[in-house]
This record gives sequence, C-alpha cells and structure tokens, in this order.
Amino acid sequence: MPPPATMTLPGIAGQRIVVTAGAAGIGLCIARQLKAQGARLVICDVDAAALDRAKSELGAELAIPADVSDESQMEDFFRHVADTLGGLDALVNNAGIAGPTGGVEEITPADWRRCLDVCLTGQFLCAHFAVPLLRQAGGGAIVNMSSSAGRFGYAFRTPYASAKWGVIGLTQSLAKELGPHDIRVNAILPGIIEGPRMEKVIADRATQKGVSHDDMKAEYISRISLRRMTPPEDVADIVAFLISDAGRNLSGQSFPVDGNLETLG
Repeated sequence: MPPPATMTLPGIAGQRIVVTAGAAGIGLCIARQLKAQGARLVICDVDAAALDRAKSELGAELAIPADVSDESQMEDFFRHVADTLGGLDALVNNAGIAGPTGGVEEITPADWRRCLDVCLTGQFLCAHFAVPLLRQAGGGAIVNMSSSAGRFGYAFRTPYASAKWGVIGLTQSLAKELGPHDIRVNAILPGIIEGPRMEKVIADRATQKGVSHDDMKAEYISRISLRRMTPPEDVADIVAFLISDAGRNLSGQSFPVDGNLETLG
C-alpha cells in the first residue's frame, strides 16, 4: 500500500528546524516532509557527500558535516544555525548508529561507549545548545528518536537498547524541565523500518544465529502484528505532526511507529 499524500499541517510553514543526520534514511525522509510543509531547514550529517546531495534536493538553508557526539562541533553547528536563521523553532534529534551485535562478553567497551556517545549523549548535546535558541523564540518543539529497543530491550544489541532507553528518560525529564518555557519534548519509537540499516541489522543477527537472511527477516516480521515493515516516511509523518500546531498539547510522550511490534529478540 503506498503512503498517503502529504497533508498540510498547521504551524510548520516558516519554522526554523534542525534535523540531525538529515542526509539519508529516516532523517532525509523527515527533512523532505518538513520541507514539503514549508519549514526552513538546517541539516547536519557525518557523510559529507550525502549531505551535499540532500542540500541540493531539499534546498536546505544550511547543511554542515558534523558529528553529534562531538561537543565542539555541536557548539559550532548551533552557532551557525543562530547566525543563518536568526533563531530556532524545533529540533529533531534523529542521529544514531546501530551499534554492535554480540553478547555482552563480546562487545568491546569502545563499541559500547561509541554507541552511547552518538545515540544518547549526542541528543543531550544537541538539546544543550538548542534550548537557549528555543527559549529565545518563545517556545518550540524537540523530537527525540528512540526505538522499540527503548521499550522492550534487545538481546545481543545491549548498547543500542541501553541508549534508546536513556532517550526515553531524557525526553520525559526535558518535557518537565522545559514545559514552563512552552517547549514540548516527545520521543518517536520506530520499529522494524524498511531500508539498508535494518537490512544490515538483520544480516548481522542472521550470521550470529547461523540462519539465512530471509529466515531472519521473516522472524522479525512475524513479531509485528501488521506483518509488515514500516516505511521511513511514516516516521516522518509523526515527527511533522508533533512539531505542528496539531501537536501543541503533546509533551513527554513516546510514540511507537511500528505496526504494533509485539517483541524484540
């Protein structure tokens, strides 16, 4: 079934919005949706070539190579945002990595730290530098990308699941802290999302279990009530809704976008 046509959402046109890791995957879909709604976009990504392509496609006002886990890069990035856009109305904390697949005794401490640095500390750093701009704007929205792994846990993906559980705590804490400033903070929990990143996760798990890729994929899909993977565009639609005026009274919430994923292995 093809995704529905884009619906115009109130209040996004003219908003100044940052999307991290906005050059590919879910991030690019989010950026496309927000651009279609009339937002003024700034994106960052670690892939400079993908960033150039996305900037050309989107007409983003600013596209900067940056690693969200690097404090100095994020400080510089948000300084550029303020200088270019004159402020900020919303932040989409999308950047993340899949992290390693393996048992707790196999995962190296370096891989553990890298996964948490990108998936959790990166979201803190972006909020740290974005919130003063949101306050200056009189309010706004932050959408943090968690995962179904932040709801169920995820065997053999311990760093990723731990980081994504942390994102839920970050979201609920910031919602309470920033609500008096009219800054709404919510989390999205994508499930089994169509695309190359999920295909690699499935391939790595298949190798670890000694089964075929097709059998492993079928096992993942069997855990979804609707028996299908979720297109990244569906995630983008919910992000846009939460940023729009239609979501003006939603804060501190976590929204699964997963076809009712029943469990993770």
